[in-house]
Amino acid sequence: MRATRFFISTTKEAPSEAELVSHKLMLRAGLIKRLGSGLYTWMPLGLRVLRRVEAIVREEMNRAGAIELLMPAVQPAELWEETGRWAVFGPQMLKIKDRHQRDFCFGPTHEEVITDVARREIKSYRQLPVNFYQIQMKFRDEIRPRFGVMRAREFLMKDAYSFHAGKDSLAATYQTMYDAYGRVFSRLGLTFRAVAADTGAIGGSASHEFHVLADSGEDLIAYCPDSDYAANVELAEALAPAAPRAAPQETLREVDTPKQTTCEDVAALLDIPLARTVKLIAVVADEKLVILLLRGDHMLNEVKLGKLPGMADFRLANEAEIRAAFDCPPGFLGPVGIDRGKTKVIADRTVAAMSDFVCGANKPKYHLAGVNFGRDLQEPGVVADIRNVTSGDPSPDGQGTLQLCRGIEVGHVFQLGSKYSQAMNATFLDETGQSLAMEMGCYGIGVSRIVAAAIEQNQDGRGIIWPETMAPFLLVVVAIGYGKSEAVRHAADTLYAELVAAGFDVLLDDRDERPGVMFADAELIGIPHRVTVGERGLADGVIEYQPRRAAPGQSGEAQKIALADATVFLKELLGG
Repeated sequence: MRATRFFISTTKEAPSEAELVSHKLMLRAGLIKRLGSGLYTWMPLGLRVLRRVEAIVREEMNRAGAIELLMPAVQPAELWEETGRWAVFGPQMLKIKDRHQRDFCFGPTHEEVITDVARREIKSYRQLPVNFYQIQMKFRDEIRPRFGVMRAREFLMKDAYSFHAGKDSLAATYQTMYDAYGRVFSRLGLTFRAVAADTGAIGGSASHEFHVLADSGEDLIAYCPDSDYAANVELAEALAPAAPRAAPQETLREVDTPKQTTCEDVAALLDIPLARTVKLIAVVADEKLVILLLRGDHMLNEVKLGKLPGMADFRLANEAEIRAAFDCPPGFLGPVGIDRGKTKVIADRTVAAMSDFVCGANKPKYHLAGVNFGRDLQEPGVVADIRNVTSGDPSPDGQGTLQLCRGIEVGHVFQLGSKYSQAMNATFLDETGQSLAMEMGCYGIGVSRIVAAAIEQNQDGRGIIWPETMAPFLLVVVAIGYGKSEAVRHAADTLYAELVAAGFDVLLDDRDERPGVMFADAELIGIPHRVTVGERGLADGVIEYQPRRAAPGQSGEAQKIALADATVFLKELLGG
């Protein structure tokens, strides 16, 4: 592609609303243009990247045995009403009416549509298993679209749905898709981790998320450097302390804490580690007050708590409810002396193993020190894992300790089971003629989100550094003075033609621009390899080659190449 026949619209500055580096660079490099809140036009350069990602996803889905189809983006309300999701999906669903005042939505996902396909087309176990996929624009009306295409309202997604006669078949396809996702992200040149995840509102029996590792990621991941263990913090298990609870060494005593209402402030006042304190969190479940006990330096994990019996719909207690139960303002609450007949107590595993701890005294401006279970208060009614793991916690697989990192979710796989097939009567006849609900799996990849995630992981102060498999062009030939020098024009045209004939995506920058502008654009756009053709070098029979990113063990500095050897050198370099 010649730059004079293409469309390049780079800018020096990004709009002020751009927050993430990927958003800034995509706008500056002219990959996308904003149309409205959470809506972007993919410009020619950006579309080339998007299509490269899409191609790799499609190749690996086909390799995994999935069959491509394309479902309508606009879906009738009746399907969603069958599963009960029309009323509960929430304001993210864009609901519309046609000219006959019939209800439709712009599809945020396609479980209902594909299940309707399956129940119409699949009648016998002989037709199973089958795995359908599509690559299609979705729309979710985000309350606060931000970060460019990372959290846009309209986005390109690959969604696949498998149907099975039994759970063993579902598990086998789940593993096949898990492996395929690993190949997708490896081929895209991304550093990623597959993490065990909560199934959430979509339901199902198993779930894994695939995260591109980046400091800007919204998700916190716990992983073990010494093993393959990785899990979303919402799911990662915090093991109980291995050592038994120590015997009491201190006497119970009140301590004056006139202004200290947080564990951090109390620990600082008493000059003790924050890990010696216990905080009380009051929640309400089934209209009853429940007390949660966590170590002062630990955070409540609401997902884990919500999975405990009777806690599915818990909420934080308000100040009026707290004062009515404790006759004390928040900030000084503790478990000593409470009426266990009226209140359920759930202690985190770590708290249950503590002795001589500090907690609120249920008395304004006071805390208690030297508190011990069994002596000063009853043992907890329930001991459970209700906290987030922290760096240094033992890994649940017993292979070392956990570390935390941030990730950007770009893929998710679920074993759905029969949730949708039962609701929509998607059944088949087994070998005995019995009618059974199909088992389902679903598998999503955020194709457009991958583009932004890759930039978060691959950029520097000059711009994007694309992995080669994602780059809009593999190589750029910068022809300095192309319109003025016959020698430059001939050398650049010849090299360009030979590389294109060899099957490489090459951009010939034949614009009438200053060298600095051309170099800056090439670096901003992130093309992996650059060749510069200029009169000064040609006088000595050489051109200049420079990689966008230094290869391992190399400096990344520009190097001179004999013009006569340039085509052979570049073909060997680019894999030709």
